Amino acid sequence: MITLDAVYVLAGLMFLAIAGVSLVDRTNPKRLKNAAFWGLLAVSFLGGSYLGDLGNGILVLALVVLAGFGGGLGRGAGDLPPSEVREASARRWGNRLFIPALTIPVVALLGSLFLKTVKFGDRPLVDPAQVTLVSLALGVVVALVIAMIMLRPSVMAPVQQARRLIDTVGWAAVLPQMLAALGAVFALAGVGKVVGQLAGDVIPADSRFFVVLAYTVGMALFTMIMGNGFAAFPVMTAGIGLPLIVTRFGGDPAIMGSLGMLSGFCGTLMTPMAANFNIVPAALLELPDRNGVIKVQVPTGLLLLAVNTVLMYLLVFPR
Repeated sequence: MITLDAVYVLAGLMFLAIAGVSLVDRTNPKRLKNAAFWGLLAVSFLGGSYLGDLGNGILVLALVVLAGFGGGLGRGAGDLPPSEVREASARRWGNRLFIPALTIPVVALLGSLFLKTVKFGDRPLVDPAQVTLVSLALGVVVALVIAMIMLRPSVMAPVQQARRLIDTVGWAAVLPQMLAALGAVFALAGVGKVVGQLAGDVIPADSRFFVVLAYTVGMALFTMIMGNGFAAFPVMTAGIGLPLIVTRFGGDPAIMGSLGMLSGFCGTLMTPMAANFNIVPAALLELPDRNGVIKVQVPTGLLLLAVNTVLMYLLVFPR
């Protein structure tokens, strides 16, 4: 049975290849630091389950030291063909260049719908609980094969371009993973209970509106801190959503959860901690202002947060 471990191995091998290419990239003045950073990340994917909590904790601290001190990671000169060659290739292929990129969501969707029904004997081919992530990884592999057949680059071209891309993004590429882990730590540490106690001391006991306001704004703020609405959700729901909105006032948990997540996503629009949404695009597009995406999104985020708050107040409580 194909499990999530196969996806971890695939990601680990990719980071290991990037570390190897970074090590020999003499155009990068910090090639040793880059190689160490991506190499350690590869170790976490390939052998993290064998390192134990202490080993993984030390590995994470090493990643933080490498990325946070000494000017962070470096960036090589890249290995792109001349612009004339790339422009000629673009004219030749036209819109067909989108075929590999579009292959990923198509394969991921089809795999999510149909792979869960495929069995060998009594055993499913893919772990039903992880079929979406496995299908996404399969889509990446299929897209790579199609791109290699179409464009016929050198064998090392995918690794070289992956290294160039990861150099552009830098340490922010692993920030979502770190923040998701932080959310789990917060939940286990009982941060939600502390938030609930503080909210109970501040929010008027008989005010449904202020309870809803505390929940939606809290979801947005915690998402801004942790960069991930899924990490903020268990903290705010355990602290305010379930004990106050659902238990005290009899609110609908389905409506509360859906609008609560949308409120968290409003915070995603307004924080650099959501690096995969806000910082990575700015880096890839080489915008002069790394926070330019966030500045444009702030008015939309605030407006949507206000709308979600009003909708929850009107819909979540029984009439």
